[in-house]
Amino acid sequence: MKTLEIFSGAGGLAKGLELSGFEHTAFVEFNKHACESLSENFDPARVFFGDIKDFDLDSLEDIDIVAGGPPCQPFSLGGKHRAEQDNRDMFPYAIRAIEKLAPKAFVFENVKGLLRQTFSEYFEYIILRLSYPDFMAGNNVNWKSHLDELRNIGRLSYAGKKYNVQFKLINAADYGVPQTRERVVIVGTRADISLPWSFPIETHSEDRLLWDMYVTGEYWERHKVHKLLRPDLDALLRERISRLTDKYGMFEPELLPWQTMRDALFDMPDPKSDHGIIDHIFRGGARTYPGHTGSDFDWPSKTIKAGGHGVPGGENMIRFNDGSVRYLTTFEAKRIQTFPDDFVIKGAWGEAMRQIGNAVPVLLAEKIGFKLARQLKTLNPAVDMDAERKAAQADEFRLWANPCCNSLI
Repeated sequence: MKTLEIFSGAGGLAKGLELSGFEHTAFVEFNKHACESLSENFDPARVFFGDIKDFDLDSLEDIDIVAGGPPCQPFSLGGKHRAEQDNRDMFPYAIRAIEKLAPKAFVFENVKGLLRQTFSEYFEYIILRLSYPDFMAGNNVNWKSHLDELRNIGRLSYAGKKYNVQFKLINAADYGVPQTRERVVIVGTRADISLPWSFPIETHSEDRLLWDMYVTGEYWERHKVHKLLRPDLDALLRERISRLTDKYGMFEPELLPWQTMRDALFDMPDPKSDHGIIDHIFRGGARTYPGHTGSDFDWPSKTIKAGGHGVPGGENMIRFNDGSVRYLTTFEAKRIQTFPDDFVIKGAWGEAMRQIGNAVPVLLAEKIGFKLARQLKTLNPAVDMDAERKAAQADEFRLWANPCCNSLI
């Protein structure tokens, strides 16, 4: 099953799709350092370094999946919120790829801000354009007039390609990523192949993490954290645990617990020590200030951020139970974004963190990929295990055991 990756970044989405059985035909990426990362981890001959406007889509044949993350700055909560008026809005080029290549399906990821009320009309326009990619605007027709036409397309004699498009606001923590990261995922499937699509079911929950911490204590026991070193329960948390026990009674929550930073980094040596891991280097100068307090070690990380001008935001820090903070190393940030330990991110710390912060968590991409692959019947027919359960089991093993780490020490 062949894919085209556009706006590839460092390759988080690409790696997840690869792990679920897809083969990448080409990568299109504008950032030099991200292209270097792609070339280190995938076939460098397939990496196109340049503007998507200059990429020859006609050179590709039989592309089954188009995937990528159109630049999010026009919609980011931290950006200027200009949407379609921002020349960094690349959704028109994503739509052009669908129109030219007619893939069986596509997967796009973007920031939560895409769903802001102020962008609602333009988001509707994006969804309708993806649904009817051959229905292009006429000369001198602006997008709002084109939106009106798309809204009434049922009355027209449209005979072009049609996609069934769904979107969902996903919290990556609900899928086993040790990070509370909310992103909009858009999936479209070509209508003529009648491909049923629903997003993968959530596998992890906050309730179960709280249960394992404060009802059974299993979380602390597993990590061998002495009672004196555990966080204190304040009144609000006590009330929350009381409601939790009232809700579930004697039966534990069904899903797996959210993964914490401690879960992801439990076997990591001190970055100041002589460990031999090339991208696990201590960086000083971390400090807290209002709005940037770091991520609690015994909770999923806050969203790993790219930051402005290649400098990651203050949330890219670990906050330990004694109140001390330090910056995440590149290696730790990769773990939190569920990259394999041997995945190479090129560039200095700030640039590497920018790439990691912009990436789709590999584990989330893998679970979406498994679901797509199963429904497209591209998995080995001899494999009978349910794809979602298989993905969850494999990912649990990788997150808890982290077998790759030893090969880098």
